[in-house]
Amino acid sequence: MARTDSTAIKDAQKTYLPAAGWHWALPLYDPIVKLLGGEKARKALLDQAAVQPTHRVLDIGCGTGTLATLIKRRYPGVTVVGLDPDPKALARARRKAERAAVSIQFDQGFSDELPYPDASFDRVLSSFMFHHLEPEQREKTLREIRRVLAPGGSLHLLDFSGDEPHSHGLARLFHSRHRLKDNSEGRILTLMLEGGFASAKKVMEGAQLFGIMRTGYYQAVVS
Repeated sequence: MARTDSTAIKDAQKTYLPAAGWHWALPLYDPIVKLLGGEKARKALLDQAAVQPTHRVLDIGCGTGTLATLIKRRYPGVTVVGLDPDPKALARARRKAERAAVSIQFDQGFSDELPYPDASFDRVLSSFMFHHLEPEQREKTLREIRRVLAPGGSLHLLDFSGDEPHSHGLARLFHSRHRLKDNSEGRILTLMLEGGFASAKKVMEGAQLFGIMRTGYYQAVVS
């Protein structure tokens, strides 16, 4: 969850927003996400992805590794890779995987420059990350995801909705408002198609915090 643009962290020539908005707030990230219903939402995203036992799965913007660990625990035979630009979040992700006794590869990197060969993965999952990206990074990220997906592979994306008028007021507690304004269903689907996917659709809607914060589940498929 991002809070204000003043918290953007510079890494070499690139910037990113920490998952909790500030580095000092990172220990609070998992409890807050759990309180908001994030665990249930991520389980629904994983159900949607229809992961198979031989799949290679990339969790992009993996943060503290909750989704990556869930994937590996549910499907022990799959190869799971988590990517995030924040080294402190990755350190927590590695400890979380160790406690769960699962083997996951965690890499530091950016979503618009994925450090993987073409057709490396069968599934790419993204939960509550897309709104962190600046507008110019979004299409680049989707093109990179399309590049690393194998034929027949798919992207499964979960994020806050940007077209719910009431969501913006509450979003100020957790997000910079302008980062949600382009998170509408139409805009996300358009970017997916412009990113090279053969098809894109909104699979379902969800809600967090007693129904106040709306979420969207999206799927984009490689031909």
